[in-house]
Amino acid sequence: MRVLHLDCASGISGDMLLGTLVDLGVELKTLKSGLALLPLKGYAITSREVEKSHFGARKVDVKVGRQHGHRGLREIRAIIGGSRLDTSIKEASLRIFRRIIQVEARIHRISEQKVHLHEVGAVDAIVDIVGAVIGLHELLGPPDTWRLTCSPLNVGSGTVRMEHGLLPVPAPATAALLTGVPIYSSGPEGELVTPTGAAIVTTLASSF
Repeated sequence: MRVLHLDCASGISGDMLLGTLVDLGVELKTLKSGLALLPLKGYAITSREVEKSHFGARKVDVKVGRQHGHRGLREIRAIIGGSRLDTSIKEASLRIFRRIIQVEARIHRISEQKVHLHEVGAVDAIVDIVGAVIGLHELLGPPDTWRLTCSPLNVGSGTVRMEHGLLPVPAPATAALLTGVPIYSSGPEGELVTPTGAAIVTTLASSF
């Protein structure tokens, strides 16, 4: 059994996890090839070396055109489920999105069928989530041969501006996704754990 442990002292987001996986050896072209199996257009994914606090790091950026709007679970299920990706990758990706939908429905007090995601429903979130699952499978192998563990999560502090306005950190969706997960706040103000990052680790990690 292979184990990948995430030390989230600086939080986690979808693009942070993609950068980690590429830095660990997953080829960017492999991610691109896998993502190309999705019936999804209008985005570009790039990778570059950066320096953070005097340490070298890998930054993966997902750039999306402005024409993309909100999406519900039906549209997301059609995009992912209708792709030619491996079944295990599709199932894991849809589990992550299902958690987000459930949390958003509870926060807004509407049915899951009426949820249309904002930040997390955009193309960049689909690329982040599916790309992360592709990268984990590429790095570690079939899903029954590895497990993911995670440290307590540094969520940051202060406020973050989102589509619903200025909200406290962690944002409501992030806070709901992290229910029962060990968290703390340390360092400079800002959002360190995004809803996408929270959804990925709380769905896939076996322990914290």
